[in-house]
Amino acid sequence: MTVPRIDIDTIRRLPKAVLHDHLDGGLRPATLVELAATVGHTLPTTDPDALAAWYYEAANSGDLVRYIATFEHTLAVMQTREGLLRTAEEYVLDLAADGVVYGEVRYAPELMVNGGLSLPEVVETVQEGLAAGMAKAAAAGTPVRVGTLLCGMRMFDRTREIADLAVAFRDAGVVGFDIAGAEDGFPPADHLAAFQHLRAESVPFTIHAGEAHGLPSIHQALQVCGAQRIGHGVRITEDIVDGKLGRLASWVRDRRVALEMCPTSNLQTGAAKSIAEHPITALRDLGFRVTLNTDNRLVSGTTMTREMSLLVEEAGWTAEDLRTVTVNALKSAFIPFDERTALIRDVVLPGYEAAL
Repeated sequence: MTVPRIDIDTIRRLPKAVLHDHLDGGLRPATLVELAATVGHTLPTTDPDALAAWYYEAANSGDLVRYIATFEHTLAVMQTREGLLRTAEEYVLDLAADGVVYGEVRYAPELMVNGGLSLPEVVETVQEGLAAGMAKAAAAGTPVRVGTLLCGMRMFDRTREIADLAVAFRDAGVVGFDIAGAEDGFPPADHLAAFQHLRAESVPFTIHAGEAHGLPSIHQALQVCGAQRIGHGVRITEDIVDGKLGRLASWVRDRRVALEMCPTSNLQTGAAKSIAEHPITALRDLGFRVTLNTDNRLVSGTTMTREMSLLVEEAGWTAEDLRTVTVNALKSAFIPFDERTALIRDVVLPGYEAAL
């Protein structure tokens, strides 16, 4: 029996959850143009449509380091209170417009202090902007819950300090921690002090691993540092031969470690060859807890609706598959168990039933 293909309008209506999305990678092009003019920063173009196209083309280099370099322009306009408030509020509203009911936004406070804000002031400002966005989304009838992950930059030496910040703001909207930046050459274990502190304080964390670097990166993230989730993790497939799982792959699957997979982004950085061949489908079939994410909506020219549509069109995914990855994301979200189960029971499952 042929399963009917779900159309994009239906996908747009489905409730969604995203765990891996960067604040500084998701600005609206028009907002970036306006804020750049305010702070005197020169962009490749001041036409919003052309700027969006420039980002997408620049990111399609197949190189993670060059991909990361595109953030120069977004970070330039996120150094002031005004810039942070606006980008955080619009971030939430854009998620709500895409049908996202739960999101975790991540950013590196240490990259946003060049305008004179202190690290705590950066976090307080972003949280204020996110709260404003959530209030507006709720008032418009499209409520979305957004939690914050603070990132330490793995190429620098402030991760322990950022871990302290995550602990300090754990009751003010910050739900976890991450390390970000160039993966190859900067192993997770270099930041063990930060992870030990977070574990001692019972603050959950994820780690970018298994994207630009292979199995040793994933092993360190899990077995040395103690990560509860893995950012990307596409190269866990290197521990799977003819469907047989090695010890590390078995650990990831059997202990339900969520893989925060970002298909379009992985194509751009060279971590995957195509949507049809992206490891998310094979890993789903093998029983891994895969989740679907956008990573950077401006840089990758994407949304959750687009990511879902690509998997439907190019990898043969069904509505049931989309529901599964949405439930997977909520099961592994860094918010309390009762809040996760309520979102699944009261929002996601009824939302799928209504839309389909």
